[in-house]
Amino acid sequence: MEKIKALLLKDKVERTVKSLKNNGFEVICVDTVEEAEKITMDFIPEGSSISMGGSVTLNMTGLLEKFRSEKYKFFERFKQPTWSATVKVMRESLLSEFLVTGTNAITEDGFLMQIDSGGNRVAGMAYGPHNVIVITGVNKIVKDINEGYERLYYAGPLNSKRLNHKTPCNFSGKCENCSTDMRMCNFVSVIKNGERPCGKTRVILINDNLGY
Repeated sequence: MEKIKALLLKDKVERTVKSLKNNGFEVICVDTVEEAEKITMDFIPEGSSISMGGSVTLNMTGLLEKFRSEKYKFFERFKQPTWSATVKVMRESLLSEFLVTGTNAITEDGFLMQIDSGGNRVAGMAYGPHNVIVITGVNKIVKDINEGYERLYYAGPLNSKRLNHKTPCNFSGKCENCSTDMRMCNFVSVIKNGERPCGKTRVILINDNLGY
């Protein structure tokens, strides 16, 4: 049974990679988080400006500390003293040379799906930074957009709990379609093509279950 499951997953990944490439994404498949981290750093020249989306998958790498090095100009939004200062950095980061981020779902027909509270990630992935690098695990692969939406609204309550947002979903564990100030699911994007006006989107797909 385990061999059958492995073969089914292999077929699913291969279909998804083929679809992503047909849709204009550059795809790099690796086995480990460490490989993904190394490839990402190889892509980014010293002196580059970098922004980073909030991501449980990215938190499993050492990329954040590397980006904070004096070798790069990092748009640091994670240590700002106030929310207004955080928003200022997020707005400025749309002009970064590189955006490194995760995604919430990848459909087998090659679409990336994201859900955001503030919208900075969906905005950056669509337009702004010259280079977008998406790091994700194979567990994010879904059959289609409908299944993708299910995954998006599954991730929202988990992120709310992780960030300690005072939202109904933090306590119920499911989307309540709330109207609170800390709502997690304000912006949803479906990216159907990796050819962006500002540059190409690279997807580094890790053969592991990562993040939510």
